[in-house]
Amino acid sequence: MASDNGGVPTIVWNEAARKFESEDKQAFLQYEVRELLVVVGGRSNGVEADEEGRAATVSVMDITHTYVPRSKRGMGLASHLCVAALRHAQSNSMHIIPSCSYVSDTFLPKNPSWNSLVYTGDLKSHM
Repeated sequence: MASDNGGVPTIVWNEAARKFESEDKQAFLQYEVRELLVVVGGRSNGVEADEEGRAATVSVMDITHTYVPRSKRGMGLASHLCVAALRHAQSNSMHIIPSCSYVSDTFLPKNPSWNSLVYTGDLKSHM
């Protein structure tokens, strides 16, 4: 596995495919960007209303799937894919929806410092 920074694998953002990938493209984290309308009266889920207190739009990264081939499992690659995606979301002022079970059941419980990015609003009205 390629690495240019002390054993940490290089993760590449493939914007067109909506993926974060290992350099060889065998391991990946897939996502969808959703624009959600958030009805607010002041502040809700970290989103400020406009001057009149009306609804605002928030961008969220819905992480739908993480895949690491059997030959590369146990090396922390899935975690590196998650960190790359969450750093991207954070730097672009996005919340995340951890639809992928690896992210929701394994990564986030082991890395609670990322929980502040999790979208906590009502998704049923947006689906």
